[in-house]
Amino acid sequence: MKKISFLIATALCIMACSGGSDEQPDGPGNGNGNGGGGSTPNPVSFSNPIVGKQLPDPTIIHAADGNFYLYVTQQDNIYIPIYKSTNMTQWTYAGAAFLQKPNWQPDTRLWAPDINYINGKYVLYYTLGHWDLPKNSCIGVAVSDSPVGPFTDHGKLLDYNSGTMQCIDPCYFEDNGKKYLFWGSYNSTSKGYEGGIRYVELSADGLSIKGAVSEKIAGPSIEGIMVHKRGNYYYLFGSTGSCCEEERSTYRVVVGRSKNIEGPYVGKNGTVMKENSSYNEVVLQGNNLFAGTGHNSEIITDDEGNDWFFYHAWQKAKIDNGRQLMCDRIQWSSDGWPYITNGTPASVSRAPVFKNEEEKE
Repeated sequence: MKKISFLIATALCIMACSGGSDEQPDGPGNGNGNGGGGSTPNPVSFSNPIVGKQLPDPTIIHAADGNFYLYVTQQDNIYIPIYKSTNMTQWTYAGAAFLQKPNWQPDTRLWAPDINYINGKYVLYYTLGHWDLPKNSCIGVAVSDSPVGPFTDHGKLLDYNSGTMQCIDPCYFEDNGKKYLFWGSYNSTSKGYEGGIRYVELSADGLSIKGAVSEKIAGPSIEGIMVHKRGNYYYLFGSTGSCCEEERSTYRVVVGRSKNIEGPYVGKNGTVMKENSSYNEVVLQGNNLFAGTGHNSEIITDDEGNDWFFYHAWQKAKIDNGRQLMCDRIQWSSDGWPYITNGTPASVSRAPVFKNEEEKE
């Protein structure tokens, strides 16, 4: 472990020379990102935001080619931007998932993708979302042979008939040979519908629903969920609060756990998530520098056994940059609960460690 004084000194150099990327996309679907090609030395530390631009609702995969690929909500006419990295610290733009937006649900935008590798294919679940008319929001699925696409759309999987009017924020999880999709969001009494988090079993290829019945697994006060298995427990992460009110945003990440993938999920304080999700154990919340910390990605383990996840946040000093990409290390308490140091974003952190083939020998 490097000494703290060394980390701080190194971080100043990294921030000036080789930290996260502010690179602007060249355009949709051009695939010009190179991710460093393995020639860029791994940085010792990084600073948040790790990419200083609007990249909300991240999802990440460690692909078969050894690189990391990160996908985010639609930006202008870039239909799910894709970023590429060799070390999860330095990111370059790699193209767009879709050359054209899927048009089967009009007057919507592409939100909150979820990337997976299923049966030798890259499978992307996505939301076609409508902010003002939530019943118009749907979840679709697309497939590609390459992590940078282009993805071939396979159309709609779920809509408001699936049991929750907020049909957004898909999360795929495979367990004991079964494939599941989780999704959902908040209640809205003013708009007259009930929210909540639901799940359903998928077909073997992950491209269709196996059976028509969905089950409610968490209450209507979280969204942007992610399921993670560690030891004997399944962990259900979700975001609660307001996502999009700039420095006034109250988004924060909470978690519950269960010994059964189908629940019940219970917080550290004993709160059952199906009844009241927003009062579960808080993993991450804002501080004097960042607000609206939420919609976390999958957890990635580096070559030293450390766990990391990505999320978005508003940087209070640079609100015009939107919901920027953040990264923090997840640690685990002796009784098996995830936490982030101080429960708030790190301004400077030791970087994830990924070794090349020579270093692994």
